[in-house]
Amino acid sequence: MTDRDLTPKPDPAVDPAFMREQYRAHGLDVEELAAHPMDQFAHWFQDAARASVLGTLYEPNAMVVSTVDPTGRPSSRTVLMKGYDADGFVFYTNYGSRKARDLAGDPYISLLFPWHPIARQVIVCGVARRTGREETAAYFRSRPHGSQLGAWASAQSTVIGSREVLDDAYAELAARYPEGAEVPVPENWGGFRVAPETVEFWQGRENRLHDRLLYTALPDGSWTTERLSP
Repeated sequence: MTDRDLTPKPDPAVDPAFMREQYRAHGLDVEELAAHPMDQFAHWFQDAARASVLGTLYEPNAMVVSTVDPTGRPSSRTVLMKGYDADGFVFYTNYGSRKARDLAGDPYISLLFPWHPIARQVIVCGVARRTGREETAAYFRSRPHGSQLGAWASAQSTVIGSREVLDDAYAELAARYPEGAEVPVPENWGGFRVAPETVEFWQGRENRLHDRLLYTALPDGSWTTERLSP
């Protein structure tokens, strides 16, 4: 028996080189796109939300947020989008978190909505700016009581000695602000609105010949649309 005979055969079930899906979704043409990318996003987000209701897609508002630190090193994390309108996409965080510190130094940001079950993704590149305190307060008051306490209990991205530190901080806050009590908005917590400069809509197609249609903002406020090679 040779050494070659001893080499284990790859298992397609666990080897990423053998993992692939054949997408057979309806295609996407430039002529079908809305004039403004946020209108197109609204259409696709409604489709993703319906898939979520049917149980085929988990958290359609989950997006991967990518930022860069002062040395140019990137980092990514999953964040929940909490709003969108003609001006862009909104999410909330602790302003002491790593992503917020990154954005304070470099406001350029990328968002990725990975809607794998419906063979779609949306990629946004743009600039993030803090939302106003009034908008932040309105959203904070709409959060569940436990989430409001959590915003106070966690100094996001900082090192803590144990899970008990976090649990004790939460318990102290729960005693101070019981259910029904008004929880003040933390000064170091709030929103970012991402104004898009480019928005790419990706539709999976057969044989990896996917549809990629890119919106690019122009100085006059209009948008161009182009097809990219997959």
